[in-house]
Amino acid sequence: MEKKYAVILAGGSGTRAGGDIPKQFQMLCGLPMVWWSVKAFYQEDPDVNIRLVLHPGFFDLWDILYSELPEEEKSISVELICGGRNRLESVKNGIMGIEAENMSETFIAVHDAARPLVRASLISRGWRKGREEGAAIPVIPMTDSLRELTSDGSVALDRSRYVRVQTPQVFRGDWLKDAYSGLLRPEMTDDASVVEEAGVKVALYEGSETNIKVTNPLDFKIAELLMKENGKEISE
Repeated sequence: MEKKYAVILAGGSGTRAGGDIPKQFQMLCGLPMVWWSVKAFYQEDPDVNIRLVLHPGFFDLWDILYSELPEEEKSISVELICGGRNRLESVKNGIMGIEAENMSETFIAVHDAARPLVRASLISRGWRKGREEGAAIPVIPMTDSLRELTSDGSVALDRSRYVRVQTPQVFRGDWLKDAYSGLLRPEMTDDASVVEEAGVKVALYEGSETNIKVTNPLDFKIAELLMKENGKEISE
């Protein structure tokens, strides 16, 4: 029987976003930012296994924030995982404890908590493409012009040959665990680069322009506006 795991990464310091606490725990339309990703995965499939990867120093803060969630939110079951020194180590911690009878029929979605506007429809596309191809990542077209820096200055690039990569990135469980058991290098900036190093071909699926990454204070304002436009906020 197929099993699905959502590994949500919420271990970074998030200092560029400002505020007294890391960005993933700051309130966004009435809930901690990370909880919107949790809700989206649960909405898409209430049977999904959700693993929230946190820096060990954030566990007490999470306990406080969780205790303040509305009671109806606490029906969503979340397993806390201790994160590592960087993103790659955090993903490895998040997936290595996953054990299933048949890992080839177990699928793992890795998602950044900094993308709180992820929708259930996007998650569904990811599961479907991951099931078909074994490894799939969401992308959107480039809209800005691109230039490559050179020793003589810069040269224009054909933007039609490039895409922007998002999360959730979805993989067969055995492929992802095997890939993360190998050597991890700093230039591997996402899970797709890790599995490609292990010889896995990565498929692309349609991302979303609204699936933005919240990095700085302006991103917070944009995220709030988009959520209110979609009627997601639970309080003013």
